[in-house]
Amino acid sequence: MPAHPETLRGRLLVATPPLVDPNFDRSVVLMLEHGDEGALGIILNRPTEATLASVLPEWHTHASAPGVVFSGGPVAPEAVIALARGGRDTSPGWVAVLDDVGSVDVGRDPDDLDFRIDALRVFVGYSGWGPGQLESELADQAWFVVPTQSSDPFSARPDELWRDVLRRQRGRLAMFAHYPADPETN
Repeated sequence: MPAHPETLRGRLLVATPPLVDPNFDRSVVLMLEHGDEGALGIILNRPTEATLASVLPEWHTHASAPGVVFSGGPVAPEAVIALARGGRDTSPGWVAVLDDVGSVDVGRDPDDLDFRIDALRVFVGYSGWGPGQLESELADQAWFVVPTQSSDPFSARPDELWRDVLRRQRGRLAMFAHYPADPETN
């Protein structure tokens, strides 16, 4: 299957209900890369119990509430991806994703950065798709593709992010925000 005609980099994938795969049920994925080679994103609404202070103590003062590490997806759980708000395209250790949101290299000392971090979220693991795999899922209507707001990756209410993102959409898409977690109990 040919690649999606436009890149989804910087957009959100919102899982359609009910998504059978428990890894992605009610997930909100920020797309970091998308092209002929496949796609890579991170789930924004899966907090873990691990505090950032216990994992990366030198970075925890920059952490957005709730100040924990997030699970970015089932692929490579040892991989660390940090998103921040505040960098510039010319900053070493910074790769822009959307407006003033980008990935920041947490292997560096935060005091050595040449920009101020206004928000920070750290993810372990990521979500990945091989060539044509995401396009197939999109054709099967497994995902809603919606614009990202720069506050989405740093939501203080990650447990409500799926509903919040759907609620702000126009038209019929907004009604999915009210879809029950368990339709059988409705």
